[in-house]
Amino acid sequence: MKVTETNLPGVLIFEPDVYEDSRGYFLETWNSTRYGAYNLPEKFVQDNLSFSHRGVLRGLHYQLSPREQGKLVSVVAGEVFDVAVDTRRSSPTFGHWFGTILSAENKKQLWIPVGFAHGFLVLSESAVFLYKVTEYYSPAHERCIRWDDPHIDIRWPIGQTPVISPKDMAGASWTHAEVF
Repeated sequence: MKVTETNLPGVLIFEPDVYEDSRGYFLETWNSTRYGAYNLPEKFVQDNLSFSHRGVLRGLHYQLSPREQGKLVSVVAGEVFDVAVDTRRSSPTFGHWFGTILSAENKKQLWIPVGFAHGFLVLSESAVFLYKVTEYYSPAHERCIRWDDPHIDIRWPIGQTPVISPKDMAGASWTHAEVF
């Protein structure tokens, strides 16, 4: 397994070993011992699966204490541009973002620790997105930052106006967001 650090401390890209032959392929998407060596928690409490069409943008989501979430994310069909934003006031990278392509083809996973907001934009006709999270979903603790906030200035690879839920459109500006 190849592991790459990003410009945001703690945010990691995992590239699992893929075993291919004439029948297809096999890869390990989670192993507490192997991933734990990179300080990922042993315990995940919920797996989520979403399906989205081209141009759908979800995020930027996170949960506050005491229900904060770490997320190990991947794409099982299609392709997305995936983003993490550092929301930890004490961090030297507070307000910075990292983005990468996750796809069924490249089989990469992104670890987004507690203290980061997360979002993605679907680049393919559709995408199936898998989230493995460390805390249960809690609407009372969920927060959302606007995907297009100028202070964060994410360079989304957008060719058209993205499709965004009303909840995400109502996300807080960076200057008014509750952060860690």
